Amino acid sequence: MRRTASMLFSHAGAGHRGIPQALADVLVCPLSKKPLRYCEASGCLVSEAVGVSFPIEDGIPCLVPKDGKLLEDNSEKSEQEPIPRDSSG
Repeated sequence: MRRTASMLFSHAGAGHRGIPQALADVLVCPLSKKPLRYCEASGCLVSEAVGVSFPIEDGIPCLVPKDGKLLEDNSEKSEQEPIPRDSSG
């Protein structure tokens, strides 16, 4: 595994993401097996499917499920989407 990661780093070069694009293209969430999205604000890989972010430490994605953190974006969603009001009263 280290040999593969080393090869990807040396051939792809580290971009602005903290991880090479070639590596980012093949990474999936260890829980949902869905693609991960890079969040520039937090510098983490985010699984939209399960609402978990995974840290990137020294250019290495930490995709062990116990390292993931639950996203707390419920408040952000409620600010963006208006709550329908009952007009019968």
